[in-house]
Amino acid sequence: MSKKPPKLSLSDLSNFRDALATESAAREAERVAAAKRAAQAKRDANVFRDSIGDIAPLASKGSTNRVEHPRFPPEPVARQTEEDEAAVLHESLSDEFDPEALLDTDDRLSYRRPGISHDAVLKLQRGDWVVQAQIDLHGMRRDEAREALSAFLHDAVKRGLRCIRVIHGKGLGSVNREPVLRDKVRGWLAQKNEVLAWAQAQGRDGGGGALVVLLQASQARGSRAGD
Repeated sequence: MSKKPPKLSLSDLSNFRDALATESAAREAERVAAAKRAAQAKRDANVFRDSIGDIAPLASKGSTNRVEHPRFPPEPVARQTEEDEAAVLHESLSDEFDPEALLDTDDRLSYRRPGISHDAVLKLQRGDWVVQAQIDLHGMRRDEAREALSAFLHDAVKRGLRCIRVIHGKGLGSVNREPVLRDKVRGWLAQKNEVLAWAQAQGRDGGGGALVVLLQASQARGSRAGD
């Protein structure tokens, strides 16, 4: 036989009724709060729409009224210039090189690489070669002159020049009136593979203050006199 459910007392019924009332009040409070939140959100939306005014949809992709913002491509990078500058720096010249052992022992100091005939030096001394470009280092500081000469030689070889003139001055304005830059320039030139020979310029071309330099013939486009 099944047991009969226990009978609820008046006290139990009162407690149950109070619980239902409390739950109903909580649901009503939540409903009221949700309604308030919805009303506030609507008011906020109205404030936003009122602040921006009337709006219109964007034109389609094919519309002629579409605004095209200009594009600014990045600045082109001079790759070849960077490579040339890097090559010049790589071919740095030493101040410690002494060319005296390489100089011909005549009254007009000259230099020629092994395998270069003495006749080539004589033509430089006589001015038979056409000077195609020159650089004036006179008045420059040592470091500035070294960098300028290295860059000048690099450009001359790139252009295919055969004969150039380097003006270094006679050193009359230097400390103790010693031709420091003159000796440095001779040492720098002797370190460059593209320099085949050089000789002191004739008096009309600078004399003891300048050198006439013969460069290697590879990729040369220039011409010379008396050849």
